[in-house]
Amino acid sequence: MSVHELKRPPIADTTEWRVDLPKALEQLRHWAQVSPLQPALRHKRHGQWFVWRWIDALRDVERLADGLRQQGFTEASRLALSGAFEPNLLLLALAAQHIGGELLTLPDNLDAEALHKTLWRSRPTHAFVQARQTQQLWLSQGQSLLDFPELLGPVEPAQRPSRWWQRPQLWSEEGTQWQAGLSVLLEQWLTSGHALAFPESPGSASRDRREVAPSGLLLSGERLHLLAAEIESRLAPLGTWRRRLCDWAIAHPEKGLQRLIKNRVRRLLGFHNLHFIWQATRAPDAQPTPAWLSEFKRDIA
Repeated sequence: MSVHELKRPPIADTTEWRVDLPKALEQLRHWAQVSPLQPALRHKRHGQWFVWRWIDALRDVERLADGLRQQGFTEASRLALSGAFEPNLLLLALAAQHIGGELLTLPDNLDAEALHKTLWRSRPTHAFVQARQTQQLWLSQGQSLLDFPELLGPVEPAQRPSRWWQRPQLWSEEGTQWQAGLSVLLEQWLTSGHALAFPESPGSASRDRREVAPSGLLLSGERLHLLAAEIESRLAPLGTWRRRLCDWAIAHPEKGLQRLIKNRVRRLLGFHNLHFIWQATRAPDAQPTPAWLSEFKRDIA
């Protein structure tokens, strides 16, 4: 995980990548005051779940803001974020807002030519990039690297939680490829006051999601489509009696036996605590909601 300091030309076009967070820092301070010791963020690292309490999140934002100032970040600066959504990225975004600088999210799947064009247009003064391959790509653009822990400074390690699964929590397995994603995550997280959890990696997302059994999914249209494919792969093949039984249960959930079957399938999928799915219906990438999840979909126009 690295931060890159870029040379800033006088003119930049940031409209496509800019993220506006007018009330995020105010909301974070609210939760740190009223629920300081309650879980705010959870992330699986090296096979273990770790938790940031609301007071921890606020303190980290303040430390990161100090670290950014030491690296020359001011109200006139632009911070580009690229990579998977997880605590470090979110807290750094809030730190940039703390200072008053501009915030951008850039996809982390750009090739060298596309990255060069994007950087030339957006002109970030600083950037945070997570994936090792992406870091090398930025290095190949001639950018220097700054260490994220250096920005944060010496802090106590995140805690390993106990019994945290009993509380309502939101779930994200997205990254900055979802252009509106950071705004959605911060708005839903900071408005609700629920903990926001992240998988260790894209490859472990399905397993980690089943461990968490979240109450809310924050999904782009593309991710919802992938989730539909995952659900399909876990159900019995089409045409078999087991699949007909599942389809019968979803079509007539009002009866006791069907409801029992439906709830059992949801538990196997890790959706037994699910209350809602966020999806923007007017988004260009909107996808149909899988039948097993349609009753939980919360359309945001």
